[in-house]
Amino acid sequence: MIAIKKPRYGHAITTAGRLSPNTASLLCAAFAKSIELSFVTVFVAFLGQLLSTRALSRNGKGVTIAEMAMRSWVLQPGTMLTHFESVKYAAATFLGVFALLAALTAMVYTTASDALVAPKLKFGKTEELVMYGKVATSFANTYYVEAHCNTPIQSKTDELDYLTTCISIQHAGEAYHNYMQYLTNWVGNIDSGNGSTNLAQRPDPVGMLYDNMTVKGSWINLVKDQNMTVLSQNYSKIVNNITMAMPHPGILAAASDPINGILQPQDLSGLGEYYLRASVPSPTINVLCASVSEADLEPMVYELWPPTDNNGTIPNSMTWPNGFNLAMPSNLTKTSVDDLFGFDDVNVHPIFPKLPLPYNTVLNFSSTWGPNAIYLLATSESTTYTMCSMRVALSPNCSTEYHASMSGGSLNTHCDDPNDRLAYGRSQPLAPNGKWYPDWVDVASLWATAISLGDGINDAASSNARLLTQLIPTAPALDPSLPSISEALAVLAGNTILLSAIDSPFIHYWNYSTTVNTLKQPQYQAFNATLKTQTYASGGTQPWQGIFYIVLTLVFITNVCCLLYFGFSGSLVTDFIEPQNLFSLSLNSPPSAVLEGSCGGGPEREHFQVPWTIELDKEREHLYIESREGWAPGKSSRPVHKHQRSWSRRTDYEMEGSPVVRMYSKLNKKRTSLL
Repeated sequence: MIAIKKPRYGHAITTAGRLSPNTASLLCAAFAKSIELSFVTVFVAFLGQLLSTRALSRNGKGVTIAEMAMRSWVLQPGTMLTHFESVKYAAATFLGVFALLAALTAMVYTTASDALVAPKLKFGKTEELVMYGKVATSFANTYYVEAHCNTPIQSKTDELDYLTTCISIQHAGEAYHNYMQYLTNWVGNIDSGNGSTNLAQRPDPVGMLYDNMTVKGSWINLVKDQNMTVLSQNYSKIVNNITMAMPHPGILAAASDPINGILQPQDLSGLGEYYLRASVPSPTINVLCASVSEADLEPMVYELWPPTDNNGTIPNSMTWPNGFNLAMPSNLTKTSVDDLFGFDDVNVHPIFPKLPLPYNTVLNFSSTWGPNAIYLLATSESTTYTMCSMRVALSPNCSTEYHASMSGGSLNTHCDDPNDRLAYGRSQPLAPNGKWYPDWVDVASLWATAISLGDGINDAASSNARLLTQLIPTAPALDPSLPSISEALAVLAGNTILLSAIDSPFIHYWNYSTTVNTLKQPQYQAFNATLKTQTYASGGTQPWQGIFYIVLTLVFITNVCCLLYFGFSGSLVTDFIEPQNLFSLSLNSPPSAVLEGSCGGGPEREHFQVPWTIELDKEREHLYIESREGWAPGKSSRPVHKHQRSWSRRTDYEMEGSPVVRMYSKLNKKRTSLL
């Protein structure tokens, strides 16, 4: 019944639970062995009763030596090979088939139990559930991100900058790690000849969380019309528009939170694993890069502005007034790329201090103007420039997938699948598709500085800037052998959106009253999810193991049959098939000619077919065994106990030349010499 029901034991069998996996396996083996032993005992007793009753019955057909050997089949299955003749003559009968099946099932019962009953780690069905995760801050809260950076330098040592220093180092370390992994994947892609201009077939963006969690993002179509060729034709420029989604990192903490009751790999001796899919928004970054001319840049580059006074003083980037908070003249508020980058009175165009030299990049990330993006200006040649905008949103077109195992987990996105029932937009149909978060600009400003994206103001020609500028597209199509600058920037910035989403809501907005967007005590928030997990359960792990159901069923049916027999047969008789009883009976029975020649080497051939009955000597009140009268395989089967002398002579004749006689004589000679 356990094998059929296949119960899942959940928290009952865990490393630290009520029953450890090793103890559960040991108990199951002990139960199986006890059932096997009791089954063998009961079936042997059933055989003994059935055959003894048949032998005692006057109207019965008696029992043969082959049928008596069926007891050994069950107790010692190997005798079916060493004494195959008994199988040959008895297996053709109904009782022989029954005994043969009992012997075979007894041999493999413990194996069948181990396959179908013993608890083993198994995946259950995918179940739908509502999960809960803790929320402590809004998305892209730079103060929260900085406050959770680990550093031994505290405020007493560096009151103003110890947190920004820490988070800058973290940004640089994680960004370069992800970037190098991404570039390594590109090398493998090129070496295998799998280069493609189709974004879906190019290497996926990658990341890392907590040093041991592999993160894989997706290239998605958050912004309409991202086709590079079409965009380039529409704007008469080389336009590279890329959108990358990353999974929501809050799923990691939610999955291990005791409130959700998910068994972790360490709860299952380090062998368990599970797959979780969550209907939560995915942090997304859009990188739009376009080739621009010096004329296009004139309103946006400080050094290209008209003289700053009546004396014709040329603007100098190194003496840029008020840092990045430079008021823009009214006659420079329009650019030739306003439509492409979406510049308007609210999201105004950036101002760069100067034109970068070849293989340099300069930045603009002023948050005082209210933009929702940071901007980068780069060039690989002195005559052509590329301007990029980077902005962040939460995508409703994705779900987050988490695979947990002791060897290390993975966190992935699943995006742009119309059949994905767990896409966040299915749970929240009103979620906006492309609401940009200006708070991320504060997070990104430290990231961009940490990886030297603004060093072009000093003509520093940093290694990162040099590599990025070498990835600038030279044609209105993706290069199958190189990532584009937009793809590279997205991967480099991937860690910023992962950090921004840690402890952030599992919905697309901040629904708490605090104005600082940080909770003193984290609050639980619900989200839809599906879970497929490994727990200890009964039942086979492979389809072919279903054959063992036959074994368990036959043992059960045989036990029931034996129970019914014992219940309805009345009083029990002496089991004359038991060796000690059969020995006593045979020793006190007269010899028979039908077993001629068997005392030297045991019964063979027709001897196994001789039917025997137990008779009663009424005068002496004595039981003895003899062959059934009238049975003769070419010889008389009548008892010869009245002709003792003849029997003695026959014995001498039977043993002549027997190997047993030679062995007997040899052993006795040795004994005599020793004495």
